[in-house]
This record gives sequence, C-alpha cells and structure tokens, in this order.
Amino acid sequence: MSAHVRVLLLRHGETEWSREGRHTGRSDIPLDDAGRARAREAGAALAGIEFTRVLVSPLRRARATAELAGLRGPVEVCDDLMEWDYGEYEGRTAAEIRGERPGWTIWDGGVIGGETLEEVAARADRVVARLRELEGDVAVVAHGHLLRILAARWCRLEPLVARSLMLQPATISSLGHEHGTPTITLWNSRCH
Repeated sequence: MSAHVRVLLLRHGETEWSREGRHTGRSDIPLDDAGRARAREAGAALAGIEFTRVLVSPLRRARATAELAGLRGPVEVCDDLMEWDYGEYEGRTAAEIRGERPGWTIWDGGVIGGETLEEVAARADRVVARLRELEGDVAVVAHGHLLRILAARWCRLEPLVARSLMLQPATISSLGHEHGTPTITLWNSRCH
C-alpha cells in the first residue's frame, strides 16, 4: 500500500434529476447549466495540480465534470466508478419510494432489481485497491453514493458508515494518510 498517494474526489455537477432528488444510477443524465458552471468552479480550485491519474465513471455527467474542470493528467474511464444500480427505484425520489415502503432509506431498505450495498462496496473496494497502488495526486470523478462508500472503504470502515457522509454535487473531498492510517482529509468542500 502506498502512503504516498493523495486522492481528490470530485462528485459530478448537478443534473436535473439530482436537483429534483431523483435517484440517478445508471441513467445517463447530462449536467444542467448549474452543474456545468460548478464543474468549472471546482476545476479552478484544482488548477495547478498535475494528476498522476484521473479515474472517471463512464457516465457522461462524470466525464463532463472532469472535462469542464480541466483536470490535468492521464484519464482512465473506470466502470467500477458507476453509480449504484437503483433497479426499480431509478428516477424516483425517496419520498415516492417511502409512499410504498414507509421509513425506507437506500441504506436500510436496499433496492428492488438493482445492486445491494455489499455489491457497490465490492466495486469500491476494487477502486481502493487500485488507488493504493498509485502515487502522487490522483483524481476520482464519480457519483454521490459511490464516492461516499469509497471513502468509508478507504478508511477500512463498514460500507454503512457512508450513510453519515453527505456529499453535494461538484464538491471536492480528499483521502490521504495520517501516520500510515487511511483518513478523510477534506470532505464536501465548496472551496471554489
């Protein structure tokens, strides 16, 4: 494991669906105007960093965020960074789902016809293993739930801890080490 890597996480910018609170997993929804503007703002905060690697979800909202942010370094599309497959809950709000399943949350109730938390965590674990092989500054551009789970797994915590790590669109977070222990060094920052 390399203790010489700093991982900068960038959640994709806002989309129409994220603004409406709709679960957006595998639907390839584009950024809206605000999402594009915030991606550029995040890029300004990251300007001057030459990344040894930029790992990006294949979904266009993440790819567009990386491009608009102008992240510099070799770009690699990584399928394991795709958002949670919400199955039958794709495009629906939590309030709509709770109308059928009172008290439901993605963390407790799971989804019908999609991925389990454990399956998403297994994908995050593969990304974490890859990150631990790298050195220098690495950017990861992906999605809210996936990045929350990835941060928990980076810290060797159970994936359910991610429920406590709220993450807004186009925010920057950072993963690193303190005395060899994997840590979250910055979270949900709009320092741009």
